[in-house]
Amino acid sequence: MAFFTSSDDRRLFFEDTGSGTPVLCLAGLTRNSKDFSFLTPHLGDMRAIAMDYRGRGRSDHDPDFMNYNVLRESQDAIELLDHLGLDRVNVIGTSRGGLIAMALAASHPERLLSVVLNDVGPVLEPSGIAKIMEFVGKQPVSKTYDLAARALQHVLGPQFPGVSLARWRQQAEVQFDETPDGLTLSYDPALRTALLEQAAAGPAPDLWPLFEALQSIPTGVIRGANSDILGKDTLTEMHNRHPDLILAEIPDRGHPPFLDEPQSVELIRKVLVTA
Repeated sequence: MAFFTSSDDRRLFFEDTGSGTPVLCLAGLTRNSKDFSFLTPHLGDMRAIAMDYRGRGRSDHDPDFMNYNVLRESQDAIELLDHLGLDRVNVIGTSRGGLIAMALAASHPERLLSVVLNDVGPVLEPSGIAKIMEFVGKQPVSKTYDLAARALQHVLGPQFPGVSLARWRQQAEVQFDETPDGLTLSYDPALRTALLEQAAAGPAPDLWPLFEALQSIPTGVIRGANSDILGKDTLTEMHNRHPDLILAEIPDRGHPPFLDEPQSVELIRKVLVTA
């Protein structure tokens, strides 16, 4: 287990496995470094670095929940790279992680070798955001991983047809922590308050300038064919603005793909830059 201390004295967890050209793996909004357990076996010749954002996984919760924002999390990512002495890395960003990757492209493009955005872009579909807000910050009702697996299959199964119950159980182990009293969130529930207060502060910022900062960086986008976060029209406009974008649409996947699908692995291997 490895930790580093951020510039504002938060103890943040990261995993660092393998060797070769580094790949920084940035998870989704409520997820953590475990989220890339399905992908890392396919990065055998590269160094996989996955961090738990503040308030997620094994990292410190932040007493100021308004620090749960993309800009602070992108700064934490840069501080991790500095801690490891890494000048440049590939980045794979799932959902929230993709927003952080775009923020890094705008603020520190010199640190990026390439970027893969997993089911996210500069426009987030309102229906998908509404679905996410239905569960963010709310303790799971399921008391065991087996029950949570069935709940995930029931809720997400229509977007992920054919995914086995065994895979949903693996996903439950990624998303929740087990305690003697049942399952609990693997992140600070105050994340919900942060999201609500940030939304109440005014209209969402225009993220297209952040995406356009990727134009000089090799970039790929993975979209679940059934995604309710990354719309087809947004993907088309992303390609129009970044003609060199490498795209893959993953059948029978919603938001977000697991990243071990053959099409996902193929795109990732195509986009990542090796030293």
